[in-house]
Amino acid sequence: MHRITSAPEPLADDLARRQRRYLWQMGIRVLCFLAAGLLWAHVPVAVPLVLLAAAVVLPYVAVLLANAGRERRVEGDVYLTPRELGAAPRGGDLGGS
Repeated sequence: MHRITSAPEPLADDLARRQRRYLWQMGIRVLCFLAAGLLWAHVPVAVPLVLLAAAVVLPYVAVLLANAGRERRVEGDVYLTPRELGAAPRGGDLGGS
């Protein structure tokens, strides 16, 4: 049984949402690089190193999140009922001798 409330998000909307999320994350990555370069001589070295580490890790996270699309958001609806196979016939029941 299909209900309109459980219909998946249209593909174009899903793709646009994932692209926007990816672009935001890449924008944050660019800001991390810029902040690390600008702050290098003005703050303890640990701060720019953390920003550079974030800039290195962000692309991997962004790709994982961008590719995680089209999954069902609501769990619990089962559209297929599992079927059980009967027991296999015994050797004498196969029809041959």
